Amino acid sequence: MARMSRKSEAAEPAVTRETAEDVASAGRLKQIRMVAGLIRKSDPKALPIIFGSGLGVLAVLVVVGLLTGLAAFLIPLGVLLGLLVALILFGRYAQSAQFSAIEGQPGAAAAVMQNMRGNWTVTPTVAANRNMDVVHRAVGRPGVILVGEGNPNRLAGLLAAEKKRVARVAYEVPIIEYQIGDGDGQVPISKLQRKIMRLPRQLKPAAVSDINHRLKALQPTLQAPKGPIPRNVRQPKMPRPKAR
Repeated sequence: MARMSRKSEAAEPAVTRETAEDVASAGRLKQIRMVAGLIRKSDPKALPIIFGSGLGVLAVLVVVGLLTGLAAFLIPLGVLLGLLVALILFGRYAQSAQFSAIEGQPGAAAAVMQNMRGNWTVTPTVAANRNMDVVHRAVGRPGVILVGEGNPNRLAGLLAAEKKRVARVAYEVPIIEYQIGDGDGQVPISKLQRKIMRLPRQLKPAAVSDINHRLKALQPTLQAPKGPIPRNVRQPKMPRPKAR
C-alpha cells in the first residue's frame, strides 16, 4: 500500500489548472509569489538559476568596476542588468509552468490560441468526432489556422474535412494545419503560439475581416460523443498577469 501511494503521488502533475487559474485573479505582489510557487513546483532548479544568473551578472560588473576604477558607473549598471536577466528568465520559466498546467487537457490548444498577441479571431471546436478529437480555428493575417487535438490517425481525416469545408468560403486563402502532440510532424503545445506567430503575413486587414464574415455562415461539424456527456467541463485558461 505504501508503494502504491508513493506512485500515485509521483503521478500527480506539479502544476494543476486550478492553481494556475488562481494566479490571474490575485493582486500583483501575491501574483508574483504564486507564479514563483508554480515555477518551483514545475522545476525546483528554476528559481536558483534565476537568482544565480542575476547575481552573477551583478558580481561580474562589480569586479570589473573595482578593477577599472569605474565602480560608480558599473555597479548601478550591474544592478539593472542583473534584474533584467532575472526578469527575463522568470518570465520564461513562468510561461513553461503555465504550459505544463494545461498540457494534455481538452481545449489546451484553444486556450493558447486565444492568448496570442495581435488581431486573431479564434473559434474553439469548429469540428469534433465521437471520440472527442477536436479542431480549433484561428483567422489572422497569415490566413486560416486549423489546429487539431486528439488521436493523430483520426485527426488527419478530421482536419482534411474541415480544410475542405473552410476552402469553400475562404478560397484563395492560405489554410495551415497543425496537430498537437510530441510525435513526428506534430507541434508540442508549448511551441504552438510561437509557430503560429512566425507565419508570414499574407493578408490585409480588410481581407481578414471578409474571411471572418464568410466563416460565420459555417456551422460547427460536431458529432455526439460516445458514452455519457461529462458535466461541468471547463476549457483551460492560460493565466495572464494583470497590468496595473
